[in-house]
Amino acid sequence: MASFLPLILIFGLMYFLMIRPQQKKARAQQNLVNSLQPGDEVRLHSGLFGVVNEVEDDIIWLEVAENIELKILRSAVDHRFNEPVVEEAAEGIIEGTVDDADEGPISD
Repeated sequence: MASFLPLILIFGLMYFLMIRPQQKKARAQQNLVNSLQPGDEVRLHSGLFGVVNEVEDDIIWLEVAENIELKILRSAVDHRFNEPVVEEAAEGIIEGTVDDADEGPISD
């Protein structure tokens, strides 16, 4: 029984140092891909930058320059530069209910 203890400890250490962070990263990537909206500024795995114009099932139309659109897979998106707009927060801004007190430092 005692001879299995180091093996169990090594597996537990591997889980917390390698497997769990990879699962967390994969979950975050899946959430990013699922939450893409038109108007999002993104970077692809290949290094291309653009703005999402249209979102279909597994396809997005990415505008990379004026009047130049690419049809790409959603899973090719690596990073989003703008934060997703939350419906409630957007409504609060429109109605004027969001507190604007934290706009950053005030310069004289």
